Amino acid sequence: MLRKRLIKAGIMLLSLIVISSAGYRLLGGSSVGFLQALYMAVITVAGVGYGEIVETAANPALRIFNIFVVLFGVAVTVYVFSVVAAFIVEVEATNPFWRRRMQNKINELKGHYIVCGLGDTGRHAVEELHKTGTPCVAVEASEENIKKWKELHPDIFGDMLYVIGDATEEEILEKAGIERARGLITVLPHDKDNLVVTVVARQRFPGMRIVARSAEQKFSDRMLRAGANATVSPSRIGGLRMASEAIRPDVVGFLDLMLKEQSQTLRVEEVEIQEASRWVGKTLGDLNIHRQYNLLVLAVKQAAGTSSKKLWVNPPESLTVQGDTAIIVLGDLNDIRQARHDARPALIAT
Repeated sequence: MLRKRLIKAGIMLLSLIVISSAGYRLLGGSSVGFLQALYMAVITVAGVGYGEIVETAANPALRIFNIFVVLFGVAVTVYVFSVVAAFIVEVEATNPFWRRRMQNKINELKGHYIVCGLGDTGRHAVEELHKTGTPCVAVEASEENIKKWKELHPDIFGDMLYVIGDATEEEILEKAGIERARGLITVLPHDKDNLVVTVVARQRFPGMRIVARSAEQKFSDRMLRAGANATVSPSRIGGLRMASEAIRPDVVGFLDLMLKEQSQTLRVEEVEIQEASRWVGKTLGDLNIHRQYNLLVLAVKQAAGTSSKKLWVNPPESLTVQGDTAIIVLGDLNDIRQARHDARPALIAT
């Protein structure tokens, strides 16, 4: 509706200028050229107060015509400015400049993660992704919730990319760049909504890794059948954590220190080994990961695509690295990134 009014206002203004220019030229005589008539029409309609380019003092008909141009010009100009102002306000309210700029940044992302829901659980997921340097986009229905986290933790959420909307709607996930995302974490308050997000994402992207929050076991089973790679129960994790605090406090203290240390980012991560990796065919002793990258090898696991899913915990140095496996290591993220770079296929690594 507002766009139609804007078009109507533009037509009215253009028509008034055309009619005024024609009138000044016809009534002003042969001495008035097209450019003079047009200039006279513009300054009269705009009401800028310049002197008359086309003299009207000796021409009563032209002066009467000029009076009507002034009156209609003021009315049309006020109408045009009001419509334009309303249009700008509407555009900025629904899609302000900073949000368009953020959407452009999201459109440039590739291989990122989408976090659906920025509640107490989702914000911790975003915080961990931020600490590990993993690009992510948050999808949240309440902009007030995002403003709250930005005010409380500006160092983490200050530059966060996000989309306002219902994560169960496919178009909202598309705004978050789901077609280019590597994975999706859905931590919406209700299990039914997390199930819907899982179904929508899995139907369109069979290869995407999806992790879903589940408060009830029955929904956990449904989410796994719907295509979630894993489900997490906050209450179950909380119970395990409390039990661990009671029976193994030193271990929990070490893990907390590892996650909270600010000087370095220690994490347990996996280094994926593809079929064409330069590490394939070499033993762990040949790679000497601990000396080369200052990483501790915890385990080696063959990927789900292989027929045998052998998990080697504390593997021997004589173990030969095969393609389509994962080496689980403990160390600083910068060292892990370097190991991942060197483990890529030769053509990619160079």
